[in-house]
This record gives sequence, structure tokens and C-alpha cells, in this order.
Amino acid sequence: MRELCKLAASLLIAYAALPSTAQDVHVTVSPSSHGNKNSTDDFPTIQMALDHAPEPGPGARLYLHVQPGTYSERVYVSQLRPRTTLLGAGSDPSQVVITAAQNAGKAGGTFFTETAEILGEDFEADNITFDNSAGNTGQAVAISVTADRAIFKKCRFIGDQDTLFANYGRHYYVDSYISGGVDFIFGNATAVFENSEIHIIRPGYLTAQSRTASTQTTGFVIRNCRVTSADFGDKTFFLGRPWRQYSRVIYVNTQLPANLDPKGWDDWGRNPKDTLYAEYGSTGPGARVSSRLPWSHQLSEQELRQYSPKVFLAGTDQWDPVSEAARLP
Repeated sequence: MRELCKLAASLLIAYAALPSTAQDVHVTVSPSSHGNKNSTDDFPTIQMALDHAPEPGPGARLYLHVQPGTYSERVYVSQLRPRTTLLGAGSDPSQVVITAAQNAGKAGGTFFTETAEILGEDFEADNITFDNSAGNTGQAVAISVTADRAIFKKCRFIGDQDTLFANYGRHYYVDSYISGGVDFIFGNATAVFENSEIHIIRPGYLTAQSRTASTQTTGFVIRNCRVTSADFGDKTFFLGRPWRQYSRVIYVNTQLPANLDPKGWDDWGRNPKDTLYAEYGSTGPGARVSSRLPWSHQLSEQELRQYSPKVFLAGTDQWDPVSEAARLP
């Protein structure tokens, strides 16, 4: 018995010496909050919460429970805030809106206009609207994402030109809504857009992907989505145009409207020989694939496999964004 007591005591001492498990941090953001920068769990603005919420331990996550309201602010998630999650507490994403109205002319360039800028890795957003309300005034970014392993679920991205800057890293956008007029999904991230609506508000281009070398794993995959269009008469729009030489955009099982230009793609006056623009299983009145430009492609089933989210976004760490997104509310 004495030996058993000694063993139990040794185990208790060893357990006490182990580092404690890091705890997630949960804070509330609400327009009615009376909190300030000295608060620990209640803040009136998203940026105040990001700047002053307690720091989670290693590997833990900061959750911002954002209450319904319009947040007229610009949000910056720095590299020092990895593993941040924004959870909109409304019944749908239109009830939690982050909005600003910067455009390139006023801000001094496209890359100073974003309403939200995401630099922290492993970022997540659920049930949130990111809006740039500058309108048809030139480049005006609603969100810029320069972070690896970013997930957006049930989010809305509202703008006109350059709405969503998928700049760098691996991104997964699911069950979301993206609207704009010109190049409104652009950048050089490795990104999959799934089960989402992409809405064009005037004649223009859905995408402007900017891969700069054939060895890069970047590109946009638009999968099981629905492209919709405002009524702009007999004018048409295009699936994309190549911002850089090796631009890569793939549409998979996506519904396309009648006013998509039958050519599908625009070459932006450049040599398209290194561009990879492709479709598989397009449906709807815009799926006139026999009229596509000759340098675009229709994928085979074998080629299609590399563009599933679990393959295209896996990377060397075997990231599984589909499973992670399913754990969000």
C-alpha cells in the first residue's frame, strides 16, 4: 500500500509540473457595449477587441462574438493575432456589417482601400458582411487576405471594383456571397470558392488572378457555385481576365447566366499561351462551352481531381479546410 501511495504522489507531482492547457479567449463586441480598452471581454468595436482582448495561450484561439449592428470601421488583423475567429451573432450575415468607403483615388492606391485587412494566419469568419460602400469610383477593396489557412463561411463580400483581394496563402470560402463589377475576385492566393453565389452588378470581369510562374500552386477554383447577374441590357461580362501571365481560374459544376459573353474569357490584350482558364460541368444558359475562346479548356475527370478543396488546398501540412469549416456554427 505504501508503494502505491508513493506512486500516486509521484504522478500528482509530475502532472502538476506539466504546462497548463492553453485556453481559448471569448469576447463580445456590441454597438451597445460600454467597454473600453481596459476591458477584458466586452468591447464596442471590432478593432478595439482585436487590439485589447487578452492573448490566448499557444495554439489557442481568440473568438470575437460580434453582435448585430453596422460597424463603420476599418479592421486590421495583424500577424500577431493568429487563430482569430469572428462569429456574427445575427440570424444571417446581413445583420453584422463591417463597412467603410475608401477608394484608390482618395486613399492613395488600391492597396490602401480595404475595409478589412487579414494578416494573421488561421483566421476564420462566420456570418459576417465585409463591405466597401465607395461604389463605382474605381478600385475599392472590401477585404484583403494575406494569410495562410483562412476560412470564410456564410459571409458576404460587397463592393464594385476589386471587392475581394485574395492575395496570399490558402483560403476556403464556403456558403458565401460575393458581389462586384470589375475584377472583384483578384490576387494570387490558392483559393477555393464553394457552394457560393457570385453576383456581377455591371459589365465587367469576375476574376483577375495573378499567378506569376507555372511552378506556383496558386489559383482560384470556383466549385458548385452560382453566378448571377444584374440586368445590364444586351451587354455582357466575362469569367475572368489574366492580371498576370500564368493566371489560373477553374470553374467546376457552376451555373452561369445568359449574359455571360459566349467567349467566356477575356485575354486583356495579352498572349494567353501560359494562362490556364478551364471549366468542368458548367450549367445554365451561359454554359455555351463550344463558343469559348480556343485557348480555354474543358477539364477531363482525371484533371478535375486536383481541384477538389482537400487536394488543392492541402499543402505540405495536409490542411483540411472542409472539416474545419464544418466545425464553425
